[in-house]
Parts: sequence; C-alpha cells; structure tokens
Amino acid sequence: MWIIITLAAATFQILRTSRQHELRSALSTSAAGYVRYAYGAPLAVALSLVLFVVLGRDIPTIPGWFWPTIIVAAVSQIVGTLALLASFKLRNFAIGTVYSKSEVLIVATLGAVGVGTGLEPLGWIGAVLVTFGVAWLASKGSLLELLRQAADPAALMGLLAGAGFAGAAIGIRSASRTLADAPSLDRAVLTLTVLLLVQTALNTGWFMATDRSEITRTACAWRSAAWVGVFSLLGSIGWAWAFTLESAAKVRTLGQVELIIAFAIAHITLGERHTHTDYLASATVLIGVALVAILG
Repeated sequence: MWIIITLAAATFQILRTSRQHELRSALSTSAAGYVRYAYGAPLAVALSLVLFVVLGRDIPTIPGWFWPTIIVAAVSQIVGTLALLASFKLRNFAIGTVYSKSEVLIVATLGAVGVGTGLEPLGWIGAVLVTFGVAWLASKGSLLELLRQAADPAALMGLLAGAGFAGAAIGIRSASRTLADAPSLDRAVLTLTVLLLVQTALNTGWFMATDRSEITRTACAWRSAAWVGVFSLLGSIGWAWAFTLESAAKVRTLGQVELIIAFAIAHITLGERHTHTDYLASATVLIGVALVAILG
C-alpha cells in the first residue's frame, strides 16, 4: 500500500509545486512558501474534525516526544521549501530541482548513522541510481555542466533544500510513529494537522514581526493559492501516511518518480517530445526505485 500512496503523493506534489511556482510572479519567495501552510492548515483541521468528531474515531494518544520531533520537522520543511523557491529565483528550475534531489542520499545517510531507518546494501545502490537518474533527467543530459555549477548559489540553495526535506521526512515519520496506539491513517492525519498548524503559526509570527503586508498579499491571491492548499494537503497526507507504513529512505526514494510523472504529464497534455537520453535517464530512475522498494 505504501507504494500506491507514495505515487499519489508525488503526483499531488507536482501539481502543488507548479501552482506555487506560478505564484512567485505575484508573491515574494517567502509568501509563496507560506501559501502551502496558510491554505493547507484549515483544510487539515477540517479533515481532522471529520475523522475524529463526525466519524467518532479515537484521537491518538500524543506522547511528550511527539512535540519536539514535529517542531523540528516543521522547521526543516519550511527551510527546504524556502531554499528551493530561492534556488528557482537565483538561476532556473532545473538547477534547483537537481540539487534538491540530494535529499534521497541525505535521508539514506542519516538512516545509516541511526537517525531514521537505514537501507540494505542493494538499497544504497538503488538510491545512488535514482539520484543519478534524476540529475541526468533534469539536466537534460548535461551532467558535467551541472557539476561545474556545483558552487553556484542556486545549487547551494538546492542542497540546502534537500537537507531540509530530508530532515522533514525523518521527523514526520518519527513523530507519526510515536502515536503507536492508532491506525496508520489516523496517525498520518493528526501528524499532518499539527505540522501544518505549527508551520502556519511560525510563518505568520515571522510576517507579523517583519512585514505584515505579506499576509495581506497572500490573502488577496486566494484564487490561485487555494489550489496550492488543496494539492499540498493531499500530497502531505500521502507522504505522512506513507511514512507511517515504511522508512523515510524508501518513501523519498520512490517519490523521486515525480520527475518522470511530470515528464509524462507534459508529454500527454502539452505534446512535448523527449530524447533517447530522457528515456535512458528515466529507466535508470525506475531501476533504482525497484531496487530500493523490493530489495532495499
């Protein structure tokens, strides 16, 4: 089940990121990142009310360790999101995307040193193949050029984004697994709701202290921003649910197929054509994903 849920989450993440990227024409980088929390949190609260009040399901018992873990996850995800959006602004979409995919290896490395769940030897080979394939695909075959740009500010922001997303993935899984007395969906929904409320509070407090007009501009962009909230909620539920079922390293590695999904969507809806290099890179990603999912 975790594979199906992860693929759905990756698809919703693509839709959310594309909408969020478009908002940068009307909002600052910080406000564009704020949108996913400010519009996602009310939807998450509504979902929790339906699940735990309307349907009468028991609210999972929240242990003390849950709170510092979810706060670290919340801050890590905020940092990752802002760094990724900043990398897009500094250079272009491809550079930031490629370097942010270092997340897979960072999650695997943290698991290897005891922070999270580690991968088996074949899983490591798969994680490396996935990272290589994603970089190859996003760079359109210009891997050497990407390496030459490793010191570029956009690349450094991409690496920071990867580290932030890796910390968030491990934190969300750790927090959800402290709610051990509840079904996986209930744990995922409660974890996500708390995560989004913490992130909304932190972002709102920051804007209240620095620039309150950002909150007003975010509210005025509600027509486009509301879709970011919807896609963010659906994707985040998927990630949180998958993290309760499987290790962060496996989930985030499989999640890298989002780039292949994006290529497929572009091919079907926009009529884009891809090269033999694109197909070889995609095959590399899929082989790596299979190694991690089956033998990792």
